Amino acid sequence: MDASYLVKMLGEISKTMDENRERLIELDSVAGDGDLGLTMTKGFRAAYDTAEASGEADAGRLLYNAGKAMSSAAPSTMGTLMALGLMQGGKVLKGKTDLADEDIAAFFAAYEESVMTRGKAKLGEKTFLDGFDPGVKAMKGALDAGDSLAEATKKAAEAAEEGFKAAKSMLAVHGKPAVKGEASREMDDPGACVAALIMQAVAAASV
Repeated sequence: MDASYLVKMLGEISKTMDENRERLIELDSVAGDGDLGLTMTKGFRAAYDTAEASGEADAGRLLYNAGKAMSSAAPSTMGTLMALGLMQGGKVLKGKTDLADEDIAAFFAAYEESVMTRGKAKLGEKTFLDGFDPGVKAMKGALDAGDSLAEATKKAAEAAEEGFKAAKSMLAVHGKPAVKGEASREMDDPGACVAALIMQAVAAASV
């Protein structure tokens, strides 16, 4: 597996965000400003277009440059966090032209750590992390157990979807949803939905 897998992965994420743009707008409109669907569509499209056009063989450099492109195209809070995830994850794969399945898991672990650190959020606070973390852990666990990448990413997608559903009953701590107080426990979290969509796209790219 080489860097072309990452280009395919970014393409699937971009496609999935585009297909779910209105859904994300609707979720974000409940307590936010409703621009999440546009931000994710625009940002991941820029990341994919940059990666696809680069011909870059170095996996780390490809992801870092894709993240920079996303940061410029989608400079919102969520856009910046997703872009930094790509850039920090890229640092883990710096210099690699031949990728093992475990490298993909390492990339997503670094992605999560970056979002957690920069976003100053913890698990259980009703954010992107509550959808993403179950997927990251499921992927690594499945690969450690000997599953193929296709099997591991499918399990990651399923775990992320369950994480998104579980986040609904959590109390929002950050951003505009937090203003809703206890009422936020009745709301789906758009960030956790983005996490589930990313893992869904990664599974599709790994078939």
